[in-house]
Amino acid sequence: MRTDRGKVCLIAVLIVGAILGVAQFAVGQGTAGTVLTVDDTTKLLPPSVFFRGQSATIQVRNSGGVKFGDGMFVLATLVDTSGYSSDVQAKYQAYFITEVEIKIAGHILPAGIYGVGFIPGNKFVVLDVGAHDLFTVASHPDAEMKRPMPLKVVAAKDGFRLYEGRNFVTFTR
Repeated sequence: MRTDRGKVCLIAVLIVGAILGVAQFAVGQGTAGTVLTVDDTTKLLPPSVFFRGQSATIQVRNSGGVKFGDGMFVLATLVDTSGYSSDVQAKYQAYFITEVEIKIAGHILPAGIYGVGFIPGNKFVVLDVGAHDLFTVASHPDAEMKRPMPLKVVAAKDGFRLYEGRNFVTFTR
C-alpha cells in the first residue's frame, strides 16, 4: 500500500509541476513585455517607411515600442507627412508595426504594418498601408502626465499605452 501511495504522490507532484511550468511558459510567451527605449527602436526601425504610395522619413527620436516575452515586437514612430495630401495628413501621424495580434479598445489588430493617428474629438484612428480606415476608438487625456512627448510608449497596469502628447490609447496582447 505504501508504495502505491508514494507513486501516486510522486505522479501528482509531477503533474502539478508540469502544469505550473506550462503556465509560466505561457505567461513568458505573450503578455509580459519590456518597453523599448529610443536607442532600442533606432536599431529596429528603417530610416524611411512606405505608406499610401509614398516613402517618408521617420522621426526616430519620437519612437517607442514593446518587446514581448517571446521576442515579438510592437513599434511606433512619428513620420514626416509633409508630402502627403491634407486628408491623409489629418489622420496619419505615426507608423505602427506589430508582429503579433494585439487589442486596442476591444478591436483586434492582426500582425502587420499600419498608419495611426490621434485626431480631433479624442479619437485614435488605425489605417491600413493604403490609408483606408480600419477602425477608430476613443483616446484618453492624461492630465497627470508630467512631461508629455510627441510619441511615447509606457507600461500600464492594464497593458501598454501609446501616447501622443497627453493623449493615449491602451493596447494589450
